[in-house]
Amino acid sequence: MFARRVSRRMAAAIIAGPALLCEAGAQALPQAEAARPGLAPRLDAIRARGELHVCIWPDYFAISWRNPRNSELEGIDVDLARALAARLGVRPIFVETNFAQFMDRVEAGDCDIAMMAVGITPARAERVAFSRPYLASAIYAVTTRENTRVTRWEDIDQPGRVVAVAAGTVMEPIMRGTLRRAELLVVQPPRTREAEVQSGRADVFMSDYPYTRRMVVLHEWARVIEPPERFGETLYGWAMPRNDPAWVTEVNAFLSQIRADGVLARAAARHNLTPILVR
Repeated sequence: MFARRVSRRMAAAIIAGPALLCEAGAQALPQAEAARPGLAPRLDAIRARGELHVCIWPDYFAISWRNPRNSELEGIDVDLARALAARLGVRPIFVETNFAQFMDRVEAGDCDIAMMAVGITPARAERVAFSRPYLASAIYAVTTRENTRVTRWEDIDQPGRVVAVAAGTVMEPIMRGTLRRAELLVVQPPRTREAEVQSGRADVFMSDYPYTRRMVVLHEWARVIEPPERFGETLYGWAMPRNDPAWVTEVNAFLSQIRADGVLARAAARHNLTPILVR
């Protein structure tokens, strides 16, 4: 069965695996990599320029969303990026990107950190370092209220169904590895998953808890299908360059502080993310 097969196979790779990776991210890199010449400590560079460059995806509701009503950024990671910048005594500069490109931006030095609820996966950990996790979300499905072909989770992986995922998201490899009958449609920017579903080119699209809450709040046409057994649950952290363990340590110290003093819990509550908060 679609859901049962995923819940058993993904438990180690998607839940236990990322947990180990994020702990490893807090440790120093191998000596050879850490000692490479020409790699100035990022923390010093941030303080010298007086700015913290933060990669965000501005379409990520409750995480790093640009509200079209006022063009202001809002969400848990916007709040926490400002708090991290305040801790460092600098101002935050938000760098807009998406999940298909954020690792390129981090590696290129365009941003010091990606604070956009980045799913922690083994593939990503080969390119970026991760903070400890602060959120964890299962994968949900979104379809239209008029779609009679898909009314429950078991209807998704069936012949003739088209399942859309955004390129570069954790949903892409998970769905690629679990769909057996349905067709996978990988949506590249500037196209959107919503447009694919509304046009009928896709039956459903897959996303996480924050993004699917957006669909419920903002779109009357959308219907969310809850997953069974925490399907595809993934830990979320912040992504940084792999060559600066001191910077990772500083970010983890900030995360420990805001977890202890309640800032993290209050930010999660403010953006209705308490159900997926990692305590």
